[in-house]
Amino acid sequence: MRRSLNQTQNKEKQENDTRLNGLSVTVCLILIAAGIIAVIIMDENDVDPVLIGILGTVFALLSLFFLFSIKIANQWEKAVVLRLGKFQRLAGPGFFYIIPVVDSIANWIDHRVMVVPFSAEKTLTKDTVPVDVDAVLFWVVWDAQKAALEVNDYRSAIGWAAQTALREVIGQMSLADILVGRAKMDADLQRIIDERTTPWGITVQSVEIRDIVIPQDLEDAMSRQAQAERERQARVILGESEKQIAASFAEASQSYINNPTALHLRAMNMLFEGLKERGALVVVPSSAVDTMNLGALGGMIALKQVTTEPENKE
Repeated sequence: MRRSLNQTQNKEKQENDTRLNGLSVTVCLILIAAGIIAVIIMDENDVDPVLIGILGTVFALLSLFFLFSIKIANQWEKAVVLRLGKFQRLAGPGFFYIIPVVDSIANWIDHRVMVVPFSAEKTLTKDTVPVDVDAVLFWVVWDAQKAALEVNDYRSAIGWAAQTALREVIGQMSLADILVGRAKMDADLQRIIDERTTPWGITVQSVEIRDIVIPQDLEDAMSRQAQAERERQARVILGESEKQIAASFAEASQSYINNPTALHLRAMNMLFEGLKERGALVVVPSSAVDTMNLGALGGMIALKQVTTEPENKE
C-alpha cells in the first residue's frame, strides 16, 4: 500500500510540473510559424539583422509564454494556483491562465467521488482473535484549498487514516460482534475517518466491509458448533412432536373408556391390518387378549390360514 501511494504521489507531482494542453500547444505553434514568416519577409527586404534577431526573440518568448500560461481544467477538477509561493486562487474548471515563473500550480484537485480499498491484516479483536478485514472507502474533496494546503498528500493521508481507524474499531469489538454487526462497524468507521479528514477538506460518504477472514481452525470449530446447534434444535423439535402425538393418543383414549364395543372393533381392525401381509407376525399382550376377547378371533384366523394353505398347494 505504501509503495502504491508513493507512486501516485510522484505521478501527480510530475503531472503538475509538465501538464500541457492542446490549446497552449496550438497557440505556441502559431506564434512560432508567424515569427518564422516575419523573419523571412524581413530578411528578403534587407532589414537590419539586429531587428530580425529581436523580432525572432520576441516571437520565441511569446510562444513559450503562451505555452506555459494557458491552462485548461476538466469539469471535475480545480487547480490550486500559488503566486510566489503563496496561495493566490482556485482556478477552473475550464480555461484559465497563469503567469509563468511567477505563478505555479501546486495541485490539481479531483472533485469526483473517489474509491480507496484498504485492509487490516492480522489484527486482534477484543477477545484476542486475529482477523483479516478488507474494506472500501468512498470519499470526496469538498474544499480544494484545504486539501492542497493543510496536508502534504491527501490521498495517502486518507488511506493511512482509514487503515488505522479500521484497526482501532476491530480492537474494540469481539469476533461475534464483527461477524454479525457489519452495519454498526461501517457506521463507526465512517464517523472516525470523517472526523480525521474534515480538517483536510475531505468528507467520507460511506465505508463498506467487503470480507472478514478468520483462522481456519476457528472457522472449523465454529462450523462444528453450528452443526451441534442444528442437531440440538432437531432433537427439541422431535421431542415436541412426541409430546403432541402422546397428547393425541390420550385424547383418543377417552373415546374408548365407556365404550367397550368401540374398543373391541378397534382391536379387530388392528389385528386385521397386521395380518393382511402374508407371513406377518403380530405380538399381542395377554392382558389385551383377555380384555378384548382376541383369543378366539386369533384362533379363527389361524384356522383359516391352515385350511387355505393346502388348497393353494394343490
